[in-house]
Amino acid sequence: MTTVARQFAQTLKEIGVRYVFGVPSGNMIDYIEALREEEDIDFVLTGHETTAAFMAGVTGRLSGVPGVCFGTFGPGATNLSTGVGGAFLDRFPMIAFTDEMPEHLQNRTIQMNIDHQQLFRPVTKLSTRFTAENVREILLKAAGIAVSEYPGPVHVGVCAGIGQTEVGKTDTKVSYLQLKKELSKQVMDDSVEEAQQLFHRAQKPILAVGLSAVRAEIQPLIISAAEKFQLPVVVTPMAKGMFPETHPLYAGVLFHALSDVVALTYKQTDLVIGIGYDPVEFNYEEWMPDVPLIHFDKKNADVDSAHIKTVVNILGELKNSFAHFLRFKESQNTWNLKELKIRKNILLSRFLPREDFFGPVNIIAGLREALPSDGILTVDVGAHLHLAGQMWQTPSPEKLLITNGWSSMGFALPAALAAKLHSPELPVACLTGDGGFLMTVGELATAKRLNLNIVFVVIYDNSLSLIRIKQENKQCKSHYGTPLHIHTKEATNHYFGVPVIRATNQNEYRKALEKAFQQNGPVVIEAVTDGQEYEQFVLRPNK
Repeated sequence: MTTVARQFAQTLKEIGVRYVFGVPSGNMIDYIEALREEEDIDFVLTGHETTAAFMAGVTGRLSGVPGVCFGTFGPGATNLSTGVGGAFLDRFPMIAFTDEMPEHLQNRTIQMNIDHQQLFRPVTKLSTRFTAENVREILLKAAGIAVSEYPGPVHVGVCAGIGQTEVGKTDTKVSYLQLKKELSKQVMDDSVEEAQQLFHRAQKPILAVGLSAVRAEIQPLIISAAEKFQLPVVVTPMAKGMFPETHPLYAGVLFHALSDVVALTYKQTDLVIGIGYDPVEFNYEEWMPDVPLIHFDKKNADVDSAHIKTVVNILGELKNSFAHFLRFKESQNTWNLKELKIRKNILLSRFLPREDFFGPVNIIAGLREALPSDGILTVDVGAHLHLAGQMWQTPSPEKLLITNGWSSMGFALPAALAAKLHSPELPVACLTGDGGFLMTVGELATAKRLNLNIVFVVIYDNSLSLIRIKQENKQCKSHYGTPLHIHTKEATNHYFGVPVIRATNQNEYRKALEKAFQQNGPVVIEAVTDGQEYEQFVLRPNK
């Protein structure tokens, strides 16, 4: 015999879970104690449940094993739901646990009691609960659903008062990962034939790589296809790193900074070939010309048929389905490779730092120079994300962690904590604006308590810059509601014991980065600048 709480901890460990993130409740004490007694799995206290969910999502993204988080009744659950929504639209595998009232009280009017099942149903792949009789069964099912395509969160309610209930041990094998290896759908011969005909008629095809391609690990296939047919490649923000920025066929990132320059290439195309393209980041019709689409993925392309009239879906595991494209006969296209190279060089040259001005470009470029190539950067939502998303040299997708499906401010700091816990041997940096930093600054106490060696760079421009630019684009008469009114002339010594280094010019910033990366523990760099530079780069037209 064992208890519900112990079976809970043992099953999570067998699944491969390393951390459970959250804020404890009275009901969860039994489960936390069981985690303490179990080797190689730990409970990590966070300052806020949203942080716990973001950390769980990023842990799931990096490990492939569902990240796990917990929130208590009512406010704990609603706090958790923001990060759970992030896992849902960013495609991160997760199991989110919340307290729930005993069955006989679930429909009663009780302090902190709301229907958690109804709360989480819209932002999860499944919302369920376990009882004393089915703990292991529900956890294995939740893990299998979380990792299957599209990966995402599963919510599991934990009924109050059953943690110490004795249950019989089961010999159920941990087979949830088998769900991830779904049988490939047979690629329809007529779809492949139609795609070949479209491809051979096209004069200027282009490859568009999306988020699903990252999980499929088909980077070598994409490079081989681009080189075989000499096709330019664009990527979505969360697929950055799937095609080298140094490659002569690289054409840029969709939707991010200087998207009007990237558009100079793709507006010439007469055929788009989508590879694992997930519209959760950016719908096809938001940028595509009125041309046919060949879509390689497990699911049909989600398009507006009024704008994209011809779509050929080639479905199945990407390693198998996209291999069909590599077997197409070589076809001559009319892309001018010299012009492509010039255009790419113009795009990247716009991000060269200026010695006479300390702005966001210099801040990001300086951080790229200071962070080793194997390091991980997490970036928060805001104008700086549009810059970093285009200019950051990214050797592989897991080295740049962003949210672009959910796009929640406050993501980057928790993401950095999770990245460092997952890969303690790698350098980790976090880039955030002052708005996003204000939302999560309390988690520096978590970084300090865990002694996580992370460099947090805060772009301190005293404004919600992306919204301010949108106000100007709409010709609003003022920047009402976006100034932060932070006293930029007053240096901060520390946050919760985490030292702060302030930089107001390029020389101070270089020294701050050098010092920060030598520290043993977390460090904050406040990079004080003027956000007006963003206007040259962000919210440019995509068509």
